[in-house]
Amino acid sequence: MAAILCENCSGQYHYTQVNQPLEISCMLLPIMLGKVFLDFFMLQVKQKNVKDSFMGYFCVSLALLDFTLLTSISFIFCFEDFALWGVRFTKYHICLFTQIVSLTYGILHYPVYLVAGLDYYMTVAQTSQFPKRGQRLLYVFAVVVIWISGFFCILKVPAVYEELEIQNRFSPYQCPLYASVQSYSVSCAMVLLIGTALLACRKEVITMLLSVRVVSFASQPVLMFSYVSNNNGTCFKWQLLTRLLICFLGTWAPFVVLQIIILFLGARIPAYMEMNVPWLYFINSFLIAAAYWCRCHDVELTEEMWSTDPFVSWKFCFMPFNNENTEPADKPGTVIVIC
Repeated sequence: MAAILCENCSGQYHYTQVNQPLEISCMLLPIMLGKVFLDFFMLQVKQKNVKDSFMGYFCVSLALLDFTLLTSISFIFCFEDFALWGVRFTKYHICLFTQIVSLTYGILHYPVYLVAGLDYYMTVAQTSQFPKRGQRLLYVFAVVVIWISGFFCILKVPAVYEELEIQNRFSPYQCPLYASVQSYSVSCAMVLLIGTALLACRKEVITMLLSVRVVSFASQPVLMFSYVSNNNGTCFKWQLLTRLLICFLGTWAPFVVLQIIILFLGARIPAYMEMNVPWLYFINSFLIAAAYWCRCHDVELTEEMWSTDPFVSWKFCFMPFNNENTEPADKPGTVIVIC
């Protein structure tokens, strides 16, 4: 399929194909069951009192779409051959539906991350905890438009339709699943940017890590970093970058390591598995950190400002925190980071 798509379409439709026997499509059921469980688990364990955002709405829509796909293939798998509304469904449709979803997921990485990044860049300095009703409706509208556009592009591209027809006609016992080039390039860019930031701030990171102490705050263990702050604007941005890196890696370090392993091994994960709620929240935290760093001088130090990320606390990246429940710091300008 990759060869046919490359001749007829733009670069956004390039995929890596992995042929699998159609019988293996029955494995899609437990795989999708595990993915749906993971999606809803992440939605359940995240912090509840967070500001509405485009990425939050998109994560919910992705979980619902995964659940719909799971329900569809489960129904087809149980009844095998049946007609519904004049359409005959067989086990082949398990593979077909998964192919369509994989192709759609594969082309949505760039637009989703772009819209989410713009959303955080424009709203990261807002102090109202919940957006107005119009803004929520805008998020819902943007999510619906992105999904409709993705499915429309896949189903209306002639090369995709022709390839699915050829696959059905001449290779009925093969079920090709596709890996997205967009997801691969995003993983490479993430690892490269994080590695570059760590290399640029290596001295500050080492200094802060050497000053780390575990203290008790609000009956919870937290990490306290002692450092001497600098009022220079340029130094402030470097110190902020260091603290953002530590907060981000304190939560998502396993994900970063996993991405490095996958890239090193050259593993190609099917697109219907690549886009999942944990991965989106990982990207979400990265985009929030980037927005904080770009608009650091516009951020207002209010309690409502920190309810943006459902998994990472960025509060102590911006201000010292003095509380009688914590031990005194070795140096002035102590920062406490909750990981």
